[in-house]
Amino acid sequence: MEQTLVFGLGGSPMSGNLRLLLMFGVSAGVAVCNYFIPSTLGVVLLSTAMGFLLSLDLSQVGTLCRGSRSAFGDRELLRGGPSPPPPTSFGWNLGCREVLLYLSLLLVAMAEAGVLHHFIGLAQSRSLITGPQAPVSYLLLILFCLCWALREIQGAYVFGGVFLNPLYPKGMSNVQIFKQRNRGLYIAAAIRRVLIYLVFPFAMIAFLAMDKSLQLLHTVSLSVGFTRAFRVGWQSSEDALLQMVVVILVRLAAGNNVLPGWDDLGTGVQLLLVGLLFDRVTQFLAKLKFTLTVLVTSWTEKKQRRQSAGTLLALNASLCPLVLVVVIVSALLSAPLLPLFTLPIFLVGFPRPQRSWPGPVGTACPCPDSVFYQQMSGSLACALRTAFARGSLGSLAPGSHFLGRFQDRMVWIMILERGYGYCTVNIKGLELQETSCHTVEARRVDEVFEAAFERPERLGFTQGFNLHWGNALTPCAALAVRVYSDARNVLSGIIDSHDNLRKLQDDFMKALIWLLLRYCVQKHKGFLWSSEEVSVVGGMKSQSSQLAQTTSNQPPEAVMVESNVSSIRFRQDSSSLTSFGDWSDEDDLFGPQPARRTVALVTAEAQSGHTTLQMGASLPGSVEMDSLFENMALSALQPLQPLGLGIGMPAVDKGHNSEVFDERSGSLPHLNFSCPQSEVFNLPKGWRTAPLLPSRLLSLRPLFPEDWFRFTLGRFGPAVQGATSEDMTKALKEDEALKELHIHVALSCLISLGAESAFTSPSYVYRLYCGDVPWTEGLEWLSSSKELYQLTLQAFRFSFKLLFDQASLGPMESPEELFSTLEEYERDWYIGLVTEKGWHDSVLQEKPFLFSLGHDLTMGTYTGRVLTLQEQLVQVGRLNGEGVRGQWANLSWELLYATNDDEERYSIQAHPFMLRNLTVQAADPPLGYPIYSSAPLHFPCL
Repeated sequence: MEQTLVFGLGGSPMSGNLRLLLMFGVSAGVAVCNYFIPSTLGVVLLSTAMGFLLSLDLSQVGTLCRGSRSAFGDRELLRGGPSPPPPTSFGWNLGCREVLLYLSLLLVAMAEAGVLHHFIGLAQSRSLITGPQAPVSYLLLILFCLCWALREIQGAYVFGGVFLNPLYPKGMSNVQIFKQRNRGLYIAAAIRRVLIYLVFPFAMIAFLAMDKSLQLLHTVSLSVGFTRAFRVGWQSSEDALLQMVVVILVRLAAGNNVLPGWDDLGTGVQLLLVGLLFDRVTQFLAKLKFTLTVLVTSWTEKKQRRQSAGTLLALNASLCPLVLVVVIVSALLSAPLLPLFTLPIFLVGFPRPQRSWPGPVGTACPCPDSVFYQQMSGSLACALRTAFARGSLGSLAPGSHFLGRFQDRMVWIMILERGYGYCTVNIKGLELQETSCHTVEARRVDEVFEAAFERPERLGFTQGFNLHWGNALTPCAALAVRVYSDARNVLSGIIDSHDNLRKLQDDFMKALIWLLLRYCVQKHKGFLWSSEEVSVVGGMKSQSSQLAQTTSNQPPEAVMVESNVSSIRFRQDSSSLTSFGDWSDEDDLFGPQPARRTVALVTAEAQSGHTTLQMGASLPGSVEMDSLFENMALSALQPLQPLGLGIGMPAVDKGHNSEVFDERSGSLPHLNFSCPQSEVFNLPKGWRTAPLLPSRLLSLRPLFPEDWFRFTLGRFGPAVQGATSEDMTKALKEDEALKELHIHVALSCLISLGAESAFTSPSYVYRLYCGDVPWTEGLEWLSSSKELYQLTLQAFRFSFKLLFDQASLGPMESPEELFSTLEEYERDWYIGLVTEKGWHDSVLQEKPFLFSLGHDLTMGTYTGRVLTLQEQLVQVGRLNGEGVRGQWANLSWELLYATNDDEERYSIQAHPFMLRNLTVQAADPPLGYPIYSSAPLHFPCL
C-alpha cells in the first residue's frame, strides 16, 4: 500500500498505519474521479486542488477544529513528546495566517492550470522545441541546475560527500562567529526556499496543464499518471522537478523523432516510470555501497576479521554475479539487504515500510538521562526546521536517517513523512557513553565530524577529499541548539582543604540568614501557599498522633522525610516505668541523650511501615553499641567532644529553667518588637521550639554574623515597606527582639545539623549535602517542619557552592557581592542532586545553571558537576539509510527467529564503519533500547 501510494498516487510514506490507510483511500478516490470526469478541464482543476490539499500536513486540521492553540502542545506532552516550539512561529499550528496563505496558493494554482489548459493546452503542437511548452521546459532546466547548486553549497560536502565544500564555515568554536560566516549561505538558502515553494510547483503545473496527452485521459494509466503528476509537484517538489527534467531531456534528445512505445505512454506515466526507476537506482547504489563496506571491512578491520573471513571473501568473489542479483532483487522489491549476522553473507530481507517498525512511533526505554534529550528536542526541532528549509541536510526523503552529536549525547533523527511545507520526524536519544562498544563508535563519529568541521582554513589538494567516504556517516551541517553543556570537576584540594572547611560554617550561617529573611519577604508578598507552624499545645503530642497529622497534611514526597524522623522519636513525657519500653534517660545527670539508631535502620523501618517507636529493653546507664556511622571509614568521623562541653556539665536544673518550662507547658514567650515592620520578619512559632539548652545556644552565639544580618535586613527591608525609609530600615536593624529570634532559629538549625564545630571531614560534608543528616538531638525538631528543613538543607548547599566558587574564582570581597551571588543562586541555579525530582524539573524548565556534588567510589574522589544552558553547535550527518535498514532487518531476524539474544554476540559489537552498535541501540524496543523517543513531530519548512 505504501509503495502504491508513493509511486502510483504521488503521496508520501505515513508515520502510522491509520494515516496510511486514510491517505491511500482518499488518493485512490481522486484517481477514480479523474477517470470518470468527462471534461479535461475538470480533471486538471480537480487534480491541482486535491494534489495541493493532500500534500499539506492534515494532522493539524483537528487542532484547528478544536480551536485551541495549546491543544497541540498538550497532546505532545501527554504522549511523551518534548515541549513544542512557540506557537507564534509560522506553521507550527494551523492558524489564520496559514489558512490564508494556503487558500491563496490554491486559488492561484487552480487559476493558472485552468487558464493555461483552456487557452493553450488544446492548441499544443507535438514538437517540444517549437510549441508553447518549450519556454516552460527550458525554465525547468534552468531552475533545476540553480536549485541543485544552491543545495550543494549548503552542506559540508559536495558531490555526494566526496569533496569538502570550500564555502562552508571552518570555525566551530563560537556560535556567533559561525553564524556570521554562514550569512552568505543563508542568503542562498532563502533564494532556494522561494524557488522550491513558490516557483517550482507553478512551473510544473504550467508544464502539465499544457501537455497534449491530457486529451487522452480516459484510460486507467493516464488517469493515475496525471493524478500522481499534479500531486507530486507539491508533495516533493525537488524529486518531481528531477523527474520532469529527465522527461524533457529525453524529448529534446529525440527532437522531432517519435520514440515508439515511450511517447504513447503519456507524460503522466512517463513521470511515474522515471520516479520509480530513479528510486530503485538510488536504492541499488546505497545497497551496493553497504555491501562493499561489509565485504571490505570484514578483512581490513582486525577486530572484524574472523577465521572464516578469507573463505567468505573468496566465496563472494566467485559468486559475484549472484551477489549482484541479490542486491538488484532487494532494490527492485524495496526490501532491506540482510547481511546474515552482519557477516558478508547477503540475503533479501522481508519488505518493510519506510519507518521500519510496525508499532507506534515514540516508544523508548527511559532512564534518568532521558531528560536531557527531552529538553533539547524542542530547541533541536527549531534548528531542524531551519536546516530543512535551507537544504543544509540535503534532499529529504522519508526513510532518511541522520545522526547528531554533542559532547556525550547522540541524537538519532528519522524522516517519517514529507509534504508541501512540512516534514514529520522522529527524534531518538541514545544512551550516554557507558559501554566500550559505544565509546569506540562515538570516537569514530567524532573523527568523522572533526575532519569535516574542524579543518584548516586553506585546504591542500589531498585534504579536499572525504577520507571517511566509506563510512556509513556523511557530515552535513552544524546546527545551533540550546542544550546543556556538561562539565565535571574533581574537587581534590577544595573539599578536603581545612581552610575551606573552616570557612564553610560561616558561609552556611550567612546563607541560612539570607534564606530565612527571604522566606519572610515571600510570605509577606503571598508567594508561599502556606507556612506550616508547629505549635505545642497541652504538652508534647505522642509520636503516633504527630505522624498521622503529618501524613494527612503534607504532600506524599514529604511523608517519607517525616516518617524517617517520627520512627525514631524518643519519648519525652514518660511518667511510668511499667515496662522496659517506658524507661527513659531524660532525667539522667548528663542531660537528654539521643537514641543511637543508624539512618539506614531508621529508613528501613519507615519503609516497612513501623510508624511507632521500636525499642528493645533499655535500662538507665546501659550502653548501646549501634553506630550511626557503621558504614563509614573511621577517618571520616568527627573527633569526639570532651565531656562537659554542652552536654550537661555543669549540671543544669531543668525544672527551674523558665525557657524549658515554657516550652513544656505549650506557651512561648511573647516577642516584643521595637519596630512595627519587624512583624513581617517574624518566624513561625514552631521554629522556636528546639529542645536545646540555652547555655548551648549562648556558647555558639559568636558564630552568628550580626553585621551580615543587619546588612541583609537593610536590603530586604525596603522590599516590604510601602516607601523606602531610612529611619524604618534603621529601626529594623536595631530591633534586638528580631535579632534574638533569628539567632535562636539559626543556631538551632546549626546544632541540628551537627555543625556547631567546624567541618573537618569531606565525607561528612557530602552526607549533609545529600540530606543524609546524622542523628542529633535537634534533628527531630528540625525535620518536624518541612519548610525549615528544606531551607536549612538549601542553605548548606548554597554554602558549599560558595566554597566551590570562591576556591575557583577567589573570595567574596564585599557583602554586596555575596548578596548578589545568593540572589543569582536562587534565580538562575538549581543546586542539589542528580537523583532529585527538582533536578529533572529544572532541566525541563531550562534553568540556566545546575550544580551537583557527587562521589566517585572507584576513584575515591568527590566531583562537582555543572550544567550550563547555552547555544551550542550540534553536528549532524546523514547515515546510509540502506545500511541502517539492513542491520535492523538482521537484528529483527536474529532476535525473533534465530533467538540469539546474547549480549556479547558478534552482530552488535562495535563496528567503526557501519556504526553497528549505535544502529542496534536506535532500533525500537524491545529489539533496541533508545532512552528517549519523541512522538511524530511535524516541522513546518516554509
